Amino acid sequence: MKTNLELVDDCNKYVDLTPPYHSRKALTSQNSFPYELTKAPQEQKNMVKNLYELITASHDYPIGFIRPYILENMPWSPKITINHQRQEVRLPEDDDEATLALSETLNKARATDRFAVLRGWRNELYPVTGLKSNITVERAGSALFGIVTYGVHMTAYTEGPNGIMIWVPRRSSTKSTYPSMLDNTVAGGITAGEEPFESLVREAAEEASLPEEIVRNGAKPCGTVSYFHVRDSKAGGETGLMQPEMQFVYDLKLPEDTVLKPSDDEVQEFYLWGIEEVQNALAEEKFKPNCALVLLDFFVRHSILTVENEPDYMDIVAKLHRKLPYPSKPRQDDY
Repeated sequence: MKTNLELVDDCNKYVDLTPPYHSRKALTSQNSFPYELTKAPQEQKNMVKNLYELITASHDYPIGFIRPYILENMPWSPKITINHQRQEVRLPEDDDEATLALSETLNKARATDRFAVLRGWRNELYPVTGLKSNITVERAGSALFGIVTYGVHMTAYTEGPNGIMIWVPRRSSTKSTYPSMLDNTVAGGITAGEEPFESLVREAAEEASLPEEIVRNGAKPCGTVSYFHVRDSKAGGETGLMQPEMQFVYDLKLPEDTVLKPSDDEVQEFYLWGIEEVQNALAEEKFKPNCALVLLDFFVRHSILTVENEPDYMDIVAKLHRKLPYPSKPRQDDY
């Protein structure tokens, strides 16, 4: 059984720079990433000293980090420059050329089956340098470059005599990532050029058969949850891939007589569970890791989790909103 803080730390490979929260064991863990690389002590910098930085002309800081074994096995496009002395992988200056170079690289890697993660090819493009980026990359390959990806997660719930009841879906057993695990009511990645709320409307119809009018009129934006995840075997493909993410979070209160049903093959079935049942499933690690964080955020905002009943309350709240060591938007003149 996991505590709430352990669930957060399992998803957010977090190293806190402020004593007494960091330990030598945490600092030397291969699955942990420094909270703020530029301010990290030497022990933390050693953890990432072999990583290559993904660089564009648009930024004077990294937009992603690449592990050495990925660098060595990737069939890089000649448009991409690799500087081993500086440990940099530099994309072309032109955004369209950068997109083309990434596409050429990943398509060749897929054709030669270099990475198992690419077997889950989605034909969806993700933004590379922030939500409004003009540089895009195939979704399945984003974790190979360690870039920030973005998504929407919504918790749909009812409220009546039995208190809050949450609609919980079970992922399909055939999904390439986290098969058969529990999920948030509606969740999905934001594709290039898509606004978060429009992504939510689309995903709600696809996954939960929720009419557009109900989502547009009822879904309430509740901020973001951010974390730096390091993928394990449940994610599919190679383990140890770096996946920093920011999720735009929404709540949707539904009438008690509403029944949610899957609309596509990504969801197996829906359950309507009370808080205690959801908490038990969380402790038993039945939820997809990032969905556990979104539910804990819901519990905090609805005063289900409080400083009085949760001994790790302050750590949990802080770690649900991690500062990521990447740009969250392109350079200003890209707008």
